[in-house]
Amino acid sequence: MKAAAELPPLREVIRAHGLTASKALGQNFLFDEQLLDRIAAIPGDLSGCAVLEIGPGPGGLTRALLRAGARVTAIEMDRRCLPALAELGEAFPGRLRVVEGDAMKLNHAELMAEPFAVVANLPYNVGTPLLTGWLGGEQWPPRWTSLTLMFQEEVARRIAAKPDTPAYGRLAVLGQWRSTAKLAMKVHRSAFTPPPKVMSAIVHIEPAPMPEGVSAAVLERLTAAAFGQRRKMLRQSLKSLPGAIEALEALGIEPTRRAETLQVGDFVAVARELTN
Repeated sequence: MKAAAELPPLREVIRAHGLTASKALGQNFLFDEQLLDRIAAIPGDLSGCAVLEIGPGPGGLTRALLRAGARVTAIEMDRRCLPALAELGEAFPGRLRVVEGDAMKLNHAELMAEPFAVVANLPYNVGTPLLTGWLGGEQWPPRWTSLTLMFQEEVARRIAAKPDTPAYGRLAVLGQWRSTAKLAMKVHRSAFTPPPKVMSAIVHIEPAPMPEGVSAAVLERLTAAAFGQRRKMLRQSLKSLPGAIEALEALGIEPTRRAETLQVGDFVAVARELTN
């Protein structure tokens, strides 16, 4: 059994287990331990905290989370990585639980017995659907206490975007109507093995009070319709949503505006009208 301080460099772990990043699983490995420690520090003090990690791969970020004092539950569907993670669990006895499976098919709240932070270098092919799952639903506040997630930089900017900017859209509203979302760190493509074609960035999201009288499902339908035809005026994009045009008029919002000109609070107000 290796003590935590005696763990071999990540590149040696990869080589010893014959691991290569799987394009099909959207894998890109991070080896820079200092960078990984900086990512693990974004949520704040994790000492004794429950953390959920998606797609740990050979365990680079997992190491950093364990060094930060977290108790980590890691969901991994690539069986090739399980032996490397088992070795990491031996180095941090009782602090790492590995769940083999598809994070898209598991109930994360049921998996975690207590409130938990999510910290993950998300595989690019599942990042957005996982995020919308965490942000959705009527139950609020959620079981998670924060989300610290790595995305392609373009997606990260869309989550933290402000109105009247090219990146502003449905993800920004969903990420900000009852949460705070900020771009926490950029990560250069050269930091990964193999380097992806695009730059990456980390978004940090924390729950905020939920506006009263608003259904999350209604808001999701509203934003899907409004931004589904974002170049069109609201009177066109929302005509398929019963009551939406009347709600705009009741709130004094011109139906000739386009979705990207509305503040997050405007979408909340329209959703409240539709909910009621």
